[in-house]
Amino acid sequence: MLYSCMNDTKWNEIRLAMVNMTSPPLWKTTSLDGYGSAVDGEWFYHFNVGGYSDIHYLDILTNSVEQHAEVGVILRAIHLPGIETSTGYRIFGYADSTSYVEYL
Repeated sequence: MLYSCMNDTKWNEIRLAMVNMTSPPLWKTTSLDGYGSAVDGEWFYHFNVGGYSDIHYLDILTNSVEQHAEVGVILRAIHLPGIETSTGYRIFGYADSTSYVEYL
């Protein structure tokens, strides 16, 4: 069984923060049914198309050390359920009841 870790307000905070970056990172989502979106870089319209209710997790893909650090500062300020990965960050929309979810 999965439980929600996010709400629309937090997803919108991510979206707006990335829109306001000088050089926003790429992103892709994986939905609850396992579908993985294509990698995209447009945060203002594309990210919220269809809403957020079925996002299992969001991968934010950074392309430089500087961008990685900047995105990390932003995500920690929003205080999101997620982890740092070798390619960027993964934000969890849902987790199972046996998983411990860390917050950035």
